[in-house]
Amino acid sequence: MPLVSGLTRDTLLKMDPEIAHGATIAALRLGLAPEQEGADPPELRTTLCGLDLRNPVGMAAGFDKNAEVPKPLARMGFGMVEIGTVTPRPQVGNPKPRLFRVTPADGVINRMGFNNEGHDAAFARLKGAHVGAILGVNIGANKDSEDFVADYVTGITRFAEVADYLTVNISSPNTPGLRNLQADEALTRLLAAVLKARSKASVRVPVLLKIAPDLDEKALDGIAKVVLATDLDGLIVSNTTLSRDPVQGMENATETGGLSGKPLFNLATRKLAQVRQRVGKLPIIGVGGIHSPESAVAKFEAGADAIQLYSALVFGGLDMLDRLKRGLSAAVRSRGLKSVSELTGLTTAEWASGKASL
Repeated sequence: MPLVSGLTRDTLLKMDPEIAHGATIAALRLGLAPEQEGADPPELRTTLCGLDLRNPVGMAAGFDKNAEVPKPLARMGFGMVEIGTVTPRPQVGNPKPRLFRVTPADGVINRMGFNNEGHDAAFARLKGAHVGAILGVNIGANKDSEDFVADYVTGITRFAEVADYLTVNISSPNTPGLRNLQADEALTRLLAAVLKARSKASVRVPVLLKIAPDLDEKALDGIAKVVLATDLDGLIVSNTTLSRDPVQGMENATETGGLSGKPLFNLATRKLAQVRQRVGKLPIIGVGGIHSPESAVAKFEAGADAIQLYSALVFGGLDMLDRLKRGLSAAVRSRGLKSVSELTGLTTAEWASGKASL
């Protein structure tokens, strides 16, 4: 449907970023999204945490914060859709403006602050819904909560029955103190509480942990040690970065918040590879800076089992999804492989050492 594609590429880039995002959600809600034609090629089928994906490309959290359009996104051809971040109580987030394009670098800076309508609204939309793709629910904590851990436990309990997997997001830079939960002792307490709550749910839903790209190798050692001592199902690497190294001197580069999009790719992919070296075969979703078929392939080769994107769609348009899937399929075939899963980890060492980049 050219309307949404035209909006994304042209009109939307001329609008205020947050208004443009709202317009895109509205268009999808009205059924104006392009729908995938035909089935995905068989080599793109894969499994993640025991879940069968028709393809390994997902919409990352942050796009559909309130679970308004998971079905249209599935019809577009995403193999998984992660909604949220949702917090127990509604919150307005940080003052506007809070979303900025770094256009010369195809980057985005946001300090949204977990703006969302809360658990009740998201749950009402998801209960009984047949999305048509693997559905993830990304849970967070209210900014003014007296107990962040309790908020995550509430999220697990609430959404276990409607989600295919749950993501514990402790990596947003826009909720003060949240990233502190990545430290060893705090992370141990958090995961113990979250996984205990999961064990009491009516179904065993996979739980993943989303971490930041700004962690040094010592911090990654600590996270890996804690995670491997639990029955956590996987990791998502990574969220946005506080670094501005790739965008120094560009428009909006001095804005506070997390940087995403193309400038994040090398950092996020290096961290992904370093995490892969530490966690063995534990499933990892690679996120951060995917902007082309080549970058999608590289994310797998660095160690991802599946990938997600969001910011790339701002600059690349909604047909980016189709281009990425075609590129992954071509990479599998050109290497004489049978499945996209066989790409995983082919260049982990090069990415982890910093010798690989795009």
